[in-house]
Amino acid sequence: MTPDPLALHPLPGHERVVFLKPLVTSPKIVVGEYTYYDDPDDPTAFEHRNVLYGYGPERLVIGRFCAIAAGTRFLLAGAEHLMLGVSTYPFTIFGGEWAARTLDLVTAMPSRGDTVVGNDVWIGYQATILPGVRIGDGAIIAAKSVVTSDVPPYTIVGGNPARPIRHRFEPEDIERLRRAAWWNWPVELITVADQRMYRHKAARPTVPRSWSLYAS
Repeated sequence: MTPDPLALHPLPGHERVVFLKPLVTSPKIVVGEYTYYDDPDDPTAFEHRNVLYGYGPERLVIGRFCAIAAGTRFLLAGAEHLMLGVSTYPFTIFGGEWAARTLDLVTAMPSRGDTVVGNDVWIGYQATILPGVRIGDGAIIAAKSVVTSDVPPYTIVGGNPARPIRHRFEPEDIERLRRAAWWNWPVELITVADQRMYRHKAARPTVPRSWSLYAS
């Protein structure tokens, strides 16, 4: 039996784990099936405690089969302050004459756009993802990293600011995986293939060439 992607708690007896797709209600947060968040406190508060500063039209988009550890924070573009003048103080949010005099500057401020997390991404404990960042499929974000720029597919990054540590696979294998896009396969096919995802014992595993058959 495979887990129900629409079950809020996919692991009976472990309420610290939630699938995010059936949880989130905000139109600014889009999450694919089987992506989960693990938090011993209150994982059901994800969209309020872990997705911050969603004041503008920008969205958080997360793909399928992602693993998000406790304390991960996504900062959306509403966290940005104007840096054109002498002060970065957000006068506009306090309304009145302050807003009247500065609103045009705030609305004209360039946006960093949506924050996008690919598929099969592992985000470690208390990582922080800054506005507009794009994290590629299969990437790994080390614990307590601060991600300030885009992360290529199948790349491990860590630190503050997060820097590449290494690629998970050789370039030709990364290309094969991206073409295969296993996260879009029918769940029955994923279930049959999932043993191959764990069996490799080499220091740097390779991708089965048979997976090229599923490349689009």
